[in-house]
Amino acid sequence: MNLSALPELDRRRTQTAIESMLEKYRIFKTVTFEAKEAGITYSYTERFHGPTHTITDQTAAIATHNVDVPAARRAYCAALDSVVDRLDKREQQLVRERYMRRDEVYDYTVYNHVFDPPVSKDTYVKIRSKAFYKMALALTDLGLLSLGSLMKNGSSMKQEELENNELPRSYYGRGF
Repeated sequence: MNLSALPELDRRRTQTAIESMLEKYRIFKTVTFEAKEAGITYSYTERFHGPTHTITDQTAAIATHNVDVPAARRAYCAALDSVVDRLDKREQQLVRERYMRRDEVYDYTVYNHVFDPPVSKDTYVKIRSKAFYKMALALTDLGLLSLGSLMKNGSSMKQEELENNELPRSYYGRGF
């Protein structure tokens, strides 16, 4: 495996994208879903020159929404959990403590009090950058993230590989 063939991602863009996904995860975990309810009586709606033969099923639309939205939220959280589970131990600890907890935890708290032994800020940034890089690649494989917006300017990945969310062909070596 040739590690130089892996895509070069812009660190700041990757951090922003992954942090926004983890914030969405935190919101999905903490904010409860409010189910919609059907209205008891229908009200008259005036229609101007439009088709009057259309029929809407409000109850079915609401029932579908009440089932699909929580299922999509659970699937999103499960996907992020599985990606974090595949990280190294320290990377998992960093992501879980800093980004996936309900409480707002700051970076200095994690690298001074959570890590045992404590690490420096620079080491913390290196661990976080590696974790976010791995998460970006894994989330791309799951179809939750596009690498196109995270690439460094002047990167060597071909456009067709970006559109298909694939790793470069050189990643797979000569035997394939």
